[in-house]
Amino acid sequence: MSGPTMDITALKTRMRDTWMAGDFGVIARYTTRAAEHFVGRLKLAPGSAVLDVACGTGNTAIPAARAGARVTGVDIAANLLEQARQRAAQEGLAIDFCEGDVEQLAFEDASFDAVITMYGAMFGPRPERVAAELLRVCRPGGMVAMANWTPAGFPAKMLAAVARHAPPPAGVPAPVLWGDEATVRQRLEVGAKDIRTAREIAVMNFPFPPKEVVQLFRQYFGPTQAAFSRLDEQGQAALASELEQLWEQHNQSRDGTTLVHGEYLEVVAVRA
Repeated sequence: MSGPTMDITALKTRMRDTWMAGDFGVIARYTTRAAEHFVGRLKLAPGSAVLDVACGTGNTAIPAARAGARVTGVDIAANLLEQARQRAAQEGLAIDFCEGDVEQLAFEDASFDAVITMYGAMFGPRPERVAAELLRVCRPGGMVAMANWTPAGFPAKMLAAVARHAPPPAGVPAPVLWGDEATVRQRLEVGAKDIRTAREIAVMNFPFPPKEVVQLFRQYFGPTQAAFSRLDEQGQAALASELEQLWEQHNQSRDGTTLVHGEYLEVVAVRA
């Protein structure tokens, strides 16, 4: 639950500014294949109404539309939506992208056959509201599908490293709790049935060494950029060093490039 003294308006403004910093589209390119695999396993029916929550630059919305679904994408960051629109237009895909908040979706109850989210809704600061909204806008018998980084996976370790140097706002539950099977079942079971989970791997492959990967995230990934901006020169050096060590330790490539596996929990639930 969120802390009683949390200024939610200020927090949401800060979150929006954070995700709009840098250029997330550059980072998103490295998880495109994982998004295609995630959407492919969902077997979306042609013509079905699909909502992609926290859609970012369209990594999941686009393959859903390619599959023939009628897709709406919603995100808190206007600049990411603009990139998503451009990508969809390049492929001739009719996707409705709109700005919105996962904790207060501007859609009627039971509006969609499927509600999907990949590494997105998990960052909503009040998980009970996130769960309620994902379920509310899905029709009974429809599907709610999530891909959430697990607490033990590499992305969680990277988030934890950043948090040690630049702590997140007090009272906000760790986003990676959405990747814990027991937690996600508890959050969804009020309005869902037949909740199935599976651990999957997102392969992240960069054509340069770990030190340059850290620089890439520092330049283009809003949350990392924001964390560095809050630190003095010594703090920035310490954070950069820890992140470089982390990428080195998990790098499975030995040819000067970087290949890391990011574990996530795939959650597929039927709306009760």
